[in-house]
Amino acid sequence: MKPQLSLLTLCLMLSACGSPVPRPESGVTAPAAWQSPTGQSVAQTNQQWWTHFASPHLNLLIGQAQSGSHDLAAAIARVRQARASTVIAGGSQLPELTAGLNANRQKLLRGNGYSQLDADSSNKAVDYFDANLSASYEIDFWGGQAATRESARQGLRASEFDQATVELTLLSDVANRYTQALSLQEQSRIAALNLANAQSVLQLVQTRFNAGSATALELAQQKSLVAAQQRQLPTVQQQAEDARIGLAALLGRPVQELPPSLESFDQLQWPQIAAGLPSDLLTRRPDIARAEAQLAAARADVKVARAAMLPKVTLSAQLGSGANRFDDVMRSPFYNLTAGLIAPIFNNGRLSAERDKATARQEELLETYRGAIINGFADVEKALNSIQGLDQQRQWQTEELNQAQTAFNLSQSRYQAGAEDLLTVLETQRTLYAAQDLNVQLRLARMQASIALYKALGGGWETR
Repeated sequence: MKPQLSLLTLCLMLSACGSPVPRPESGVTAPAAWQSPTGQSVAQTNQQWWTHFASPHLNLLIGQAQSGSHDLAAAIARVRQARASTVIAGGSQLPELTAGLNANRQKLLRGNGYSQLDADSSNKAVDYFDANLSASYEIDFWGGQAATRESARQGLRASEFDQATVELTLLSDVANRYTQALSLQEQSRIAALNLANAQSVLQLVQTRFNAGSATALELAQQKSLVAAQQRQLPTVQQQAEDARIGLAALLGRPVQELPPSLESFDQLQWPQIAAGLPSDLLTRRPDIARAEAQLAAARADVKVARAAMLPKVTLSAQLGSGANRFDDVMRSPFYNLTAGLIAPIFNNGRLSAERDKATARQEELLETYRGAIINGFADVEKALNSIQGLDQQRQWQTEELNQAQTAFNLSQSRYQAGAEDLLTVLETQRTLYAAQDLNVQLRLARMQASIALYKALGGGWETR
């Protein structure tokens, strides 16, 4: 199957080609480079960023989320609403044509009639038929109509980028929840192995207790550890099932319909991601593009509010015909031309208040736009910082895990030979389990840091 462009990529390409409006000046200066190291800047296509985690099952889940998510479907419906609004707004820039066909009958029920009534005692019923074609048009002297259409067009762009934001959030949530579910399954496996180890040591302690070489305290301590491991196992299993339920909800289906995964947590890989330059973020993130479009729409609304305070000139034309018989309705044509000027004189400050409201809205959205840019920079910096810190932690934690495994094996052998006490075995057991569990948690955190970086960079972008 050929890869498809993401909605975000299409929106950015279309807006770049079709929008003559320059990007609003935010007043925010992008830093020259990211504070955290980003690795080599390698040209790569990230339109389907989830495929870089080497997980066919994740690819399947992403496709199901794109087709089954109710949140995404609602966002798509909002785009259709905005598209219809642009058609409505654009209609005022062209003349409006209407056609009419009327049939009228007046009948005198009794009496001689009166002057306003065409019927009288000698002609108690009067028929009249007419047809007309009318056109009306408001001259857009002050650009208010064009600004209304521009506002609607920018609102459509904002709605499209909002859909892209919903999609990006949805797909990153699916990836996060799937990796979390796999990590909890791995933690369940580790908990089961540690339970088996604890039970094996318990059998050894029981044998030594029966032979009189172990105390009742040592036996009780090991039984307590086995019970703790037995308690931990269903806890992790419950968390894994909760993650599956949450994942199914993101796909828009009950958990019973969630396809089973045969992948293990160790099969997942995280890619090397080139973050590019901070200034590139303005064209990558859909939430920044949405804030930019909303600001452009607000600027157009200010122009609309100002135009409403100025006179309006309307032109109308009518072509019609009428007769007392339907067969003669087109034999008496006439036309009527009208020009009108309407100017606001007194409205108790309503129009000026509308202008002030639109201006304040523009100022609000300018601050929102600036905040979106700053938050975008912060999201990337946090993701890069997390990747750097987690890579350093995992480097030393691998050594910690290896030494914990060696210490447990040695303590178990020495205890079996009577050269070590049970307390040492218990401590090495707890240390090993904690190191194994931490190894899974750090790997999950590293996986989710990569997902967070993709999301912070805007997801489906393409470096050029």
